[in-house]
Amino acid sequence: MADLQESLYEELENYSYVLEYYSPESELEEEVPPGATHWISLLLCGLAFILGVPGNAIVIWLTGFKWKKTVNTLWFLNLAIADFVFVLFLPLYISYVAMHFHWPFGLWLCKANSFIGQLNMFSSVFFLTIISLDRYIHLIHPVLSNRHRTLKNTLVVVIVVWLSASLIGGPALYFRDTLELNNHTLCYYNFHEHDPDLILMRHHVLTWVRFIIGYLLPLLTMSICYLCLIFKVKKRSILISNRHFWTILAVVIAFLICWTPYHLFSIWELTIHHNSSSHQVLQAAVPLSTGLAFLNSCLNPILYVLISKKFQARFRSSVTEKLKCTLLEVSCSGTVSEQLRNSETKNMSLVETAQ
Repeated sequence: MADLQESLYEELENYSYVLEYYSPESELEEEVPPGATHWISLLLCGLAFILGVPGNAIVIWLTGFKWKKTVNTLWFLNLAIADFVFVLFLPLYISYVAMHFHWPFGLWLCKANSFIGQLNMFSSVFFLTIISLDRYIHLIHPVLSNRHRTLKNTLVVVIVVWLSASLIGGPALYFRDTLELNNHTLCYYNFHEHDPDLILMRHHVLTWVRFIIGYLLPLLTMSICYLCLIFKVKKRSILISNRHFWTILAVVIAFLICWTPYHLFSIWELTIHHNSSSHQVLQAAVPLSTGLAFLNSCLNPILYVLISKKFQARFRSSVTEKLKCTLLEVSCSGTVSEQLRNSETKNMSLVETAQ
């Protein structure tokens, strides 16, 4: 029995606590009831889904179908698409956590769900970084911006971002796997079944790539852009829309607040192979950081509405126009029906008179 427990534990040594805070030790010994962090995580994920689906759908509808295509609308359209696709998959993760980490949805949905999460993380931070660079170049180097800031070039950048995010998130499709254990089906990272050194090497590489490319470099780029922008705007007295500036800055800050704990705990997670004392802390902290990271997918549309006066005006204009068209159709339909009824009444009167 001890050999079996040791074998099962070795199989799950490569389990990623950042995405699923499942404890192999507790599963082998006894069932541990979910703690408060478990339910708070579910609440955050549920909130992200409830607010994220309609919020991002509205942004996609407005920027993709109602408003004129500009460079700015293309940036925010693709940012909303990344968040919208992610929140559509959230019910799978919520069910997984609610069933105490039992994955009944099969191998391919296990891979797809993890891949969509990685795709959302990288595409969101890439688009936010590009938006920051675009704002800086547009305001500080207007000649260069006017020469190259076209819809055609923007579409090329958008395609490159999606391809890059897919490539970096691709390992989730390859390494993600399912495992049957004690009447539970786990969805986990299967870096290797029998080679501990290979497990650690792959785990470290993917974690540091995710941290450096998906967080650190974008953070430095956005920080430098906004610091330089603020300094040069004051120095040159450049006119800038305060609302637009604060909208973009608020979106970036929301991303940092939501994703910073996730990346910090993902790095701390690497020590669990050498220091088991971190195990309980990670079990308590990772659910909250994961739920907080997922919550970011519903915050961007809220920030647009709360901060951007232009967005509010356009939203009201689009909704008013839609309601006007709907009421006009109903009114026209009612008028036609009334005309038909009057015509029928008149015809009946003529027939009666003829008789």
